[in-house]
Amino acid sequence: MTTRLKIRLTFLGALINWLLFSASNIYLLFIESYEMKVQLADFIPQLFFTGFVISTFTYYRYVITKADTLNFTDLLWKVFITGLITTLISLGIRFFFTVFANSSIVESPLTVNFFYNILLGLVIIYMVSTLVVWKRLILYQKSKNLLQFWGFFEIALLVSLGYDFLELELFGTNFNIGLIVLSCFSIILAFNLKWIAYLNFKQKWKGILFILLSAIYLYHFFLNLDDFRATGALVMDLMDSVFFLGLLGFLFLYAGISILVTLFNLPTSSVFERKLKEAIDFQKLSQSIPRGETIDQTYEILLESSMSAVFADAAWIEVKEEDGIFQSIRNLKETEIDKIKKNIKSGTIKDILSLNFDKDHNPSKLTDSLKDSKYKSIIALPIHVQQRQIGYIVMLNEVPEAFNREMVNIITTFVNQTSISLENLALIKESLENERYKEQLKIAKNVQKSLLPGEVSMGSNIEIDAFAMAADEVGGDYYDVIEIGEDKYGLIIADVSGKGTSAAFQMAQMKGIFHSLASQKVSPSQFNIQANMALSNCLERSSFITATYFDIDANEKKIEFSRAGHCPTLMFCSDTNETNYLQSEGMGLGIVRNSSYEKYVHSTTLSYNQGDTMLLYTDGITEAKNEKGEQFGDDRLKDSFNSHAKKAPAQIKEAIKRDLANFTGEVAIDDDYTMVVVKFNTNNDG
Repeated sequence: MTTRLKIRLTFLGALINWLLFSASNIYLLFIESYEMKVQLADFIPQLFFTGFVISTFTYYRYVITKADTLNFTDLLWKVFITGLITTLISLGIRFFFTVFANSSIVESPLTVNFFYNILLGLVIIYMVSTLVVWKRLILYQKSKNLLQFWGFFEIALLVSLGYDFLELELFGTNFNIGLIVLSCFSIILAFNLKWIAYLNFKQKWKGILFILLSAIYLYHFFLNLDDFRATGALVMDLMDSVFFLGLLGFLFLYAGISILVTLFNLPTSSVFERKLKEAIDFQKLSQSIPRGETIDQTYEILLESSMSAVFADAAWIEVKEEDGIFQSIRNLKETEIDKIKKNIKSGTIKDILSLNFDKDHNPSKLTDSLKDSKYKSIIALPIHVQQRQIGYIVMLNEVPEAFNREMVNIITTFVNQTSISLENLALIKESLENERYKEQLKIAKNVQKSLLPGEVSMGSNIEIDAFAMAADEVGGDYYDVIEIGEDKYGLIIADVSGKGTSAAFQMAQMKGIFHSLASQKVSPSQFNIQANMALSNCLERSSFITATYFDIDANEKKIEFSRAGHCPTLMFCSDTNETNYLQSEGMGLGIVRNSSYEKYVHSTTLSYNQGDTMLLYTDGITEAKNEKGEQFGDDRLKDSFNSHAKKAPAQIKEAIKRDLANFTGEVAIDDDYTMVVVKFNTNNDG
């Protein structure tokens, strides 16, 4: 049965149950009013009401869960819209009673119960839809224990519906016990608010507004129900229900705590967004040269990133190159630059602007104040390549003392990364022109071949095949498999930043670390933590390694993996014939070289079935370009893999290579690329 059919059936079920509930309610009213001798059990309306609640919950669970691409504000928007529509209809009912306030029609029990049944349906629709949205939010980054606890809460709500058949005395002993149980569940669940941390400043304000409105809707419905209760003409009063009061309390509680926590998080939102922007800018700088950016484009990235990081009003960068002077200016005229240079009093900044700065950076001497200019603050940093200053970058702000030590450190990091990238490029060019380096490349190529496994095997229940190609004579891609127990295997794929001999020798270091740690049977997360510690002592300052380590248990049919900034793995599910990325957070090895790296390490565990297939690869595949400059990309790789995933690993490998070659044509690859195909056959006969 498709999800769309389930949605239609549950909607129809909810509608039929509400109609039967309303009809049985009115019928009971007729029997009582006209003292008719007709036997109709009093629990019949309650039975249909229970069916209406369950059908409505099932409907919204399918509708909201089906929209997997919704973000948090979209979910809250759904609550707002549903509440707005139901509230407008309820206001229409209130308007009717206001207009005919002096008429006998509104005093008729038939009229009261008719409109009350409509209001009751609206209340249940809104409360149940809000419950499902709250569930999505609470179960974000869910754990096994949280899932179980939520399951118990849903069972408790279902049991509370059964309480209503017992017609318990309002706030009697048993009634209060039911409320206390639901309240305990509500209090514990209400503090699961991890989703709030992933909202930016604007989204948090929207979230506060939507949640506040949802609480106002609930209060409005509560007042309306209380007004109907005051008439004393109701056949069934929702305010006497343990289910209604328990659910109402939970929705109010979660809304209130969400608003408070979001408000408390508002002051830190801008800081979090700023740090995220700095990390992205740093990543752009670190990847600019390897990605194929020109030197001038790297300077532009440095200038834009630095201005954004320190909130500069104006800036310029000047670099002395072999073929002249490179200069890029933001929000300034050249005449203003000349005027600023003349007004500089600091000896350190003067040395920087005259390209004579060869001392260690002292943050306090890199900033100064300006006079006779609309800009009041200045910060200047030198750009060094191979211990020689080739240029500088200057940031300006119209506010006095606008640049602090943290801002100096940020720009220093950006400039250092740019310098390292430029040094790497210069070294590569010089090395390629050297004949001796070519001989070293030949040696390194033979070494690299010996580092990669000649054959890969993972027992009779798992088929595996692999392929690696270097853009230069040698590369930095690495894959390997090791048996760590009976039907248990350690599998790794890694990509060293850059190319050439440096990447190849760093790959050799990675191989030694892999065999050492994997043989100790450490978990994937511990593998990355210990590997980062080891590599921090031997990697060049400008280098890092992305990797994903897998712990595969063929007996349990489980995979545990931890990703260190590497390309996400593609997983084909034979049951659904669908291919998805195994997403997981993680930072490359050697980027953070201290104990704080542990907080960036995560592990994921999943099960596999007969015929499931994994594709491990490096970014050289997705970033391969054709004659138009278009990249092969994630989507093309996913489609290629999905179309061949049912074949044997060797056939999958060759098919993807063929699709890649057809796309790139005669364009040579400019990065190493590697792929490893793993097919899981849970039976020995494959």
